[in-house]
Amino acid sequence: MKGNSYFSRKLHSLLGIIPLGGFIVVHGLTNYQAFERGPEGFSKGVHFINSLPVLPLLEIFGIYLPLLFHGIYGLYVAYQSNSNTGRFKYGRNWAFTAQRVTGVITFVFVFWHVYQTRIQVYLGNITHEELGSTMHLIASSPAYFVLYVIGVLAAVFHFSNGLWAFLISWGITVNPRAQRISSYICMCIFVLVSALFILSLVAFNGDEFKEAANAALAFANIG
Repeated sequence: MKGNSYFSRKLHSLLGIIPLGGFIVVHGLTNYQAFERGPEGFSKGVHFINSLPVLPLLEIFGIYLPLLFHGIYGLYVAYQSNSNTGRFKYGRNWAFTAQRVTGVITFVFVFWHVYQTRIQVYLGNITHEELGSTMHLIASSPAYFVLYVIGVLAAVFHFSNGLWAFLISWGITVNPRAQRISSYICMCIFVLVSALFILSLVAFNGDEFKEAANAALAFANIG
C-alpha cells in the first residue's frame, strides 16, 4: 500500500510539472499575443496550436488525462493533509496550506475555463477564430474578470510552488542553499507567468477585441 502511495505521489508530482506546468507556460505565452499583437496575433497563436499534428492525442494524453489524475489525486491529498499553520507560523507551512487551497481553486477554474472555450469549440457553438471574441465577452464582465484573475493567480502559484516542491522531492535541490535559490527562481516564474495571463485579460477587455467581437457579431447577423 505504501509503495502504491509513493508511486502515486511521484506521478502526481511529475504530471504537475510535465506536462501540465509546460501547458500553463505555453498557454500563457499564447494568450499574451493578445496583449502584444492584438486580435490578429492571438488568432495566429491559436491557429498555430491547432495546426499541430495529432492535436487530439496531444490534448487527451498530454492535458486532459494528466489533469484528471493530478486534480483528483490532489483533492484526495488535500483532504488527507493536515495544516500546521495554526501551530507553526512560518512561510513554508503557509505555502503548504496555500498549495492545497490553490489546487482546489485551480481544479474548478480549469474545468470551468475549458468548458467556456474548448468544449464550446468541440460542440460547434464557436470556432477557433471566435475564441478571441469569446474571451472578450468573458473579460468584459467585471465578475468574470475578477474570477479569472483569482483563478489564474491560483493556478500559477500552484504550479510555481509545486515546482519548488518537485525539485526537492526528486532530489534536484538537496541542500538549504539550493532550495533557497530555487524558491527565488520559482517566485520569479510566478510573477512573470501571472503577468502574461493578467495582461492578456486586460487586452481581451480592450477596444481592439471589442471591435473584433462586434465585427464577428455583425457578420453572423448578415449570414
